[in-house]
Parts: sequence; C-alpha cells; structure tokens
Amino acid sequence: MEATTIHLHADLIARCRGGDREAHYQLYKAYAKAMYNVGYRIIGDRDEADDVLQEAFISAFRSLDHYRGESTFGAWLKRIVVNKAINALHKRRHEAMPDDERWDVPAEEAAEEYADPLTVERVKTAIHQLPDGYRSVLSLYLLEGYDHQEIAEIMQISESTSKSQLNRAKSKLKEILAHPIPSTQSAKPPRS
Repeated sequence: MEATTIHLHADLIARCRGGDREAHYQLYKAYAKAMYNVGYRIIGDRDEADDVLQEAFISAFRSLDHYRGESTFGAWLKRIVVNKAINALHKRRHEAMPDDERWDVPAEEAAEEYADPLTVERVKTAIHQLPDGYRSVLSLYLLEGYDHQEIAEIMQISESTSKSQLNRAKSKLKEILAHPIPSTQSAKPPRS
C-alpha cells in the first residue's frame, strides 16, 4: 500500500508561486509559530531563533518552485529551518564537538532522585542550559524525531559523535535537573 501525502495548503502554495503576497503572509502565519519553536529548541536563543525563522521563510519562498510535494509543506519547511539553525550554530561555534569515539559516555539507566519536582518549564529551562552541541543533538533526536544518521548528515558529524553527544546531553541534563535551579538562572521559554 503506497502512502499518499495530503497537501493542506496546496492552493496557498500555488498562489505563492504566482506571486500573491497575501498568500505568502497566510502561509507564514500558518507555520511561523511551530517553525520558531523548532529553531529555538536547536539554537536556544530567542533573537537567533527569530533570525533563523526569517531566513528559512525567505529561502522557502525563493525555492518554492523546488518544492515537489513529495512530503507535506510543513515537513519540507521544517527541514529548511533545521538546516538554517544548524548553520547558525556552526557560525557561532563556541565549543568543539569531538569527532572521536573516545568521548563516548555510556548511557545511565538508573533513575535518580531529583531535588525539585520535574515540570515542563523546569525541563525546558534545563535543556536551554545545555551547551549548543548537546542541545542541538538532543532536540533533533528527541523532539524532532531525527535518527543518528540524519543528525550526522545535518550537522556534518559522524554517527558515533551524534550518539556520544546525545549520551552526554542526557547525562548533563540529569545533572542539571538533580539540582534546584535558582530563579535568577531560569531561561525564557519559547513562544507558546
């Protein structure tokens, strides 16, 4: 049985291809919030996430003729946002991601006691505190659903580095969550 892709915004996309500015705005409005959150989860900075969002939409609208409809428009746009966010991280690269299996950290399976009850906001804040490389791989893997091969391609790293970064991110996240977060360190959550 062959899967078919449903195109909810086919008429808007056709109007955009025809240069209809109102259609551009409607398409932007339909996807901006979700795509901002994708960018924010990878970048971890509101202003940079805004920049990534704008660059992604500009790129998408300029490349609309290349959209073949093999996936939903949202999936196609999400890939552009992820690529723009990763490119932004590469530009500001403060930390070097080891490209070496010697950095692998074994995954810990044991549950730990946490100092404060876990809430969605507390986890978001803790994720925001992760270094860029850790946060990117964790977000792409756990939140965006990419596998290690896809992450390796997107981030131009090896699969083993992706796995290592995910394990290290989980360990660091557990460490952050094991301690109470002072109110002065809490990060601003993404737009809801």
